[in-house]
Amino acid sequence: MNTPFGLANLWLEGDAVTRFVALTLLTCSVVTWVILLSRIWDLRRLRKLTGELDQFWRATSYEQGLSAFTNSVSNPFYQIAKAASTASIHHQSQSSNHRELLQTLNYSEWMSRSIKNSIDSVAAGLQKGLTFLGSTGAITPFIGLFGTVWGIYHALIAISSSGSAQIDQVAGPIGEALIMTALGLAVAIPAVLSFNALNRANKLF
Repeated sequence: MNTPFGLANLWLEGDAVTRFVALTLLTCSVVTWVILLSRIWDLRRLRKLTGELDQFWRATSYEQGLSAFTNSVSNPFYQIAKAASTASIHHQSQSSNHRELLQTLNYSEWMSRSIKNSIDSVAAGLQKGLTFLGSTGAITPFIGLFGTVWGIYHALIAISSSGSAQIDQVAGPIGEALIMTALGLAVAIPAVLSFNALNRANKLF
């Protein structure tokens, strides 16, 4: 059914501000779904790698345990285990006369600090994209609301200029402007749900 109102007409008849708001919401929506799908893929891949972690703990030597990991570049378990091995070798290789202040820690403290730094680095990778999702969920409803207010303002100006305020002439432009609020919510709701779901998945992982 053809109608003079709707998304297409909103774009065609809208000014630069209206189009900018619409493009901003569209961009936020696309990026939100890209982040969500990529993070789901990453979490599924990490869960598959937990089997290699079991093999690591069953190994008879540290070197054999490291060899159990595949895709070492993108495997966080390998990165943590390798960081621990590197820290151990580095600590033991330092001469007592040439130690930096940090290396004066005893072996246990040195290893704990090194492993914690590696875990923090991996955890930071798991958090990628969450800041954008949280920000998108918080601000896009207001971006949509701004688009609605802007659209209503111009609709009222146009109605005032025409000198006619019949309900059928008012409802169309006002309803069209309200689409922006709906778009803002359509972007914000998936972003908030994704943010909460991924945060929970990271904690459980």
